[in-house]
Amino acid sequence: MDPHRQKTSVALLSIFSNACLVLLKVVVGFATGSVSVISEAAHSAVDLLAAVIAFVAVRTSGRPADARHQFGHGKVENISAAVEALLIFLAAGWIIHEAVKKLLHPHPLESPGWGAAVMLFSVVVNIVVSHMLFRVGNRTHSVALQADAWHLRTDVYTSAGVMAGLGAIALGRRYFSGTNIFWVDPLAALVVATMILKAAYDLTVQSLRDLLDASLPAEEEQRIMRMVNEMRPAVCGAHKLRTRRSGPMRFIELHLLVHPDMSVKDSHSIADDVVARIKSEFPESRVFMHVEPCDGSCGTIIGSAKPPNGKSASPAE
Repeated sequence: MDPHRQKTSVALLSIFSNACLVLLKVVVGFATGSVSVISEAAHSAVDLLAAVIAFVAVRTSGRPADARHQFGHGKVENISAAVEALLIFLAAGWIIHEAVKKLLHPHPLESPGWGAAVMLFSVVVNIVVSHMLFRVGNRTHSVALQADAWHLRTDVYTSAGVMAGLGAIALGRRYFSGTNIFWVDPLAALVVATMILKAAYDLTVQSLRDLLDASLPAEEEQRIMRMVNEMRPAVCGAHKLRTRRSGPMRFIELHLLVHPDMSVKDSHSIADDVVARIKSEFPESRVFMHVEPCDGSCGTIIGSAKPPNGKSASPAE
């Protein structure tokens, strides 16, 4: 299966699993009166909406570049991740509001054991689906799928917390019937909201980083310069490395330094070899190579941000 089909298939799986969990949690939450289970239903509803957004983003980002979008549609995935983060913030606010109301006006729960069972089922389902999303998202460098995976992984932790709270209430009712421990349920909901807020913040930082065209991670830029350095002596040096990411696509710009007496044909041939090496390491990338003559001091500036004094030659890509 090609990467695009993998991404759309796992995104559809996320939509289906979240839809089932929303329905199940809503039914059990209102039947038991558990605010933490209802808050988890709201969380799963946000996950469902996020899964739909991720599916649309993955399909759109897979479109090839066109006349109006010459650098492709990869930014759609970054935008979807930012929208998903906003949805998580809103869900967390609603959960906090409902939990505070229950703390101020507690009431007994009906059949907390059923709520705990639903949370256990949710944990198992979301572990499996989030693992698949992470695997495909990391393999294809899809920030939309990675964001969706973080949604579900957060749901794993929060569902486990709610399950523990409901389990404590069920045990307390059985062995300590005279003790009021119904405050455990809204307290578990507040813990859920705190974890959701942390996930929302992390997603916001990640999505805005790429939307603002931040550079690739330092280790990736070092790998690029190391590959150029391995092309010596045909390549004298390199500088002015600029990188950014748009969805799964990396954009890499580099000035390549060659011997000043080298012909245009030979210099472009070397530039093509460098581009091929970089693309073999980073398959989903567009590499723009600019060839310049070395002024004699290139041996010490490989990877340096300071350009040498030299005139530019014609660009190669």
